[in-house]
Amino acid sequence: MPFLQTWLQAHADTLDTSVSHAEEVLPVLVRSGLPRIGVPTTNGGDGGDTRDAILAISAVAEQSLTAAFVLWGHRTFIELLLQSPNTALRERLLPKLLSGTVAGATGLSNAMKFLSGMEALRVMAMPAENGCRLDGSLAWASNLRKAGFVVAAAVASTDSKPAAVVALDSQASGIDRTPDLDLLGLRGSNTATVRIEDVFVSPADIISNDAQHWLPTVRPAFLGMQCGLSIGLARASLRHAAAVSMRSRNQMVKQIENLEATLESSVSQLLDGVGTGFFLTETRSLFRLRLVLAGIVQQALMLELQALGGNAYLNTSQTGFARRWREAAFIPILTPSVTQLQSALGLHG
Repeated sequence: MPFLQTWLQAHADTLDTSVSHAEEVLPVLVRSGLPRIGVPTTNGGDGGDTRDAILAISAVAEQSLTAAFVLWGHRTFIELLLQSPNTALRERLLPKLLSGTVAGATGLSNAMKFLSGMEALRVMAMPAENGCRLDGSLAWASNLRKAGFVVAAAVASTDSKPAAVVALDSQASGIDRTPDLDLLGLRGSNTATVRIEDVFVSPADIISNDAQHWLPTVRPAFLGMQCGLSIGLARASLRHAAAVSMRSRNQMVKQIENLEATLESSVSQLLDGVGTGFFLTETRSLFRLRLVLAGIVQQALMLELQALGGNAYLNTSQTGFARRWREAAFIPILTPSVTQLQSALGLHG
């Protein structure tokens, strides 16, 4: 994907610090065929499975975490449709998502915390004729492209029915996208809050009628592809640290090699667990692996900082380190955050 690599090299820093290229990210990813990776050929994709999507996201994250985050949100929404029992919804939306005509946003951070008993759902569904009406909000949703998006939301019912997962179109009456959040980094990710006021949803827009039982089946893909962000960023940082250390012949080469080996071992565990379905029942193992990868990112950035020395603090000597440092600050707070995962596992400190 020479075009993608060249484009990301030219715009990675700007994507992190500015919204100026935010609307271009998804079209560039689509032009390079990335949303089709891991999607069955029968559904219009290139074949493969979730493991291929994880590796694709990690490859983009080596160049730009912002672009990789957009790809994660878009590709995760596609995965929700692939695993949805609503065939008609999949057939209606999937071609638009694969072509990039509409952006897919995964507004399920609240839902994942809900599954672990950490938070109540923030969108409520009131029964209505031929469907329901929704009120609430989705905070910190990304890939909310101004040209149009569809966002997945978990909603709680006011009439004792199970919580559901629905697809909301940005063009629907009652959907309001706030201005982009004033973020420290990843500013080109089209991240904002979606306000939902008296929005009508019909059965045709329901991804799953039972969020409590369905969401755990998609969680390995949700978190697995999310881990691709950590993998790519850690690989990039370690590669740069190794290059500097080899030139300066310092004593850090062995440390870098050891962390690279730990990283690749964790990648193998992740791909094996996703591929075999192990994480469907062993959620705690997936949580632990996500924590390990988040920790490796922090260690990798510290090794890169130490390898660069004072040059890391000189703007004239920058080769992406300052951006990667900001990107690394996002990994621990990405939902489910490190703190939330530690709480779910009963860990302290």
